[in-house]
Amino acid sequence: MNTRIQTMHDDAAVPSPAVVAHNRWLQLGLGLLCMMAISSPQYVWTLLTKPLSAKLGVPLPELQVTFSMLIILQTFFSPFQGKLIDRFGPRLLISLGTVMSGLSWVLASMATSTSMLYLTYGLVGGLGTGIVYVGVVGLMVRWFPDRRGFAAGAVAAGYGMGAIVTTFPISASLAARGLDATLWIYGIAFAIVGFLASQGLRVPRDAASGPASAAAASGVPNLRPSQMMKSPLFWLMFAMMTMMSTSGLMVTSQMATFAADFGITKVIVFGMAALPLALTIDRFTNGLTRPLFGWVSDRFGRENTMFFAFALEGVAMALWLLTRDNAVLFVLLSGVVFFGWGEIFSLFPSTLTDTFGTRHATENYGWLYISQGIGSIFGGPLAALLHQHAASWVPVFSVAITLDIVTAILALFALKPMRARFLKKATVF
Repeated sequence: MNTRIQTMHDDAAVPSPAVVAHNRWLQLGLGLLCMMAISSPQYVWTLLTKPLSAKLGVPLPELQVTFSMLIILQTFFSPFQGKLIDRFGPRLLISLGTVMSGLSWVLASMATSTSMLYLTYGLVGGLGTGIVYVGVVGLMVRWFPDRRGFAAGAVAAGYGMGAIVTTFPISASLAARGLDATLWIYGIAFAIVGFLASQGLRVPRDAASGPASAAAASGVPNLRPSQMMKSPLFWLMFAMMTMMSTSGLMVTSQMATFAADFGITKVIVFGMAALPLALTIDRFTNGLTRPLFGWVSDRFGRENTMFFAFALEGVAMALWLLTRDNAVLFVLLSGVVFFGWGEIFSLFPSTLTDTFGTRHATENYGWLYISQGIGSIFGGPLAALLHQHAASWVPVFSVAITLDIVTAILALFALKPMRARFLKKATVF
């Protein structure tokens, strides 16, 4: 009798595989909504540069410091934010982050100087988006031990694709209502959507729960950040993500400016204005690539997938530069460029967790995510200064293309053998 009671108690305490599967797909959906709510501050920034420059009376390099601050603060504080999330839980911290992200636009609408813009859009927005991004990705790799690449890519797609639904409305609102009203209206909307979605987020009872958890348990050590950072393998991944971030963020932050220099902004393509159309296509491909290449990497290997994707971006950027006076090709190739870049946000966190374990996945990814902040410095104000000095976008594009190709080669010929040796040694010991 006592044995039966104990068995019934255990059955009630441990959710069935079907319940776990249902819960994790619900968590994925909520995480996706949270990511969509914080995507516009980064991916719609390029639409705001000209009206902000006109309002504040500052040149582009000075204005781009805001974008770099957003990314730097989003990334440099992510290890600390990851530790807070692990301690206080995802719902509280991610709720706070979504509200801060939306509030940054409301406060930025009141900015009358670049310093005020840095503090609102850059500081408040960067800290808020960082909490949400690291928290959601770290949570998903725990819910999906058997599909880490896909799960990380799916929620990262929300960050990449969330701006699809806002690019044209924000562009139209800027023309109809002006900069300040647009920032205020959309900031409130983003905060409400993100806050409501974050209320359902939960940590799995067992980080290894879920279908195929037994297959996922492969003897990978659960290393703390201090242990992880002693490994040259971590620093190779850090360098590779920095190089890819530099290339992608150069395009993200400067696209409206070099499109104007290429004579694209006033051209109509397929019945629509070329720049908003390109940005909308970019958001779609930038989002699609994350779960797609994550899924591919789950089956064909992380490094093999990296090689193909990174090389694809390098080739697409070269063709983009060579055909820059063709508006139709500009729009189409912009989508290919983002398709070859956005997958870094599924491939790197899944590779990191595969290598260093799940127990400290959120905080570990926070340290790797700092590379995105460094890339924002090179791809934002420094790229703008290089263009200003050279009076041409050719050297800027040349650097970005070189970084793409070098990173693709490193994935196959450096990361792959190093990781194989590391995992073999970890399994033995």
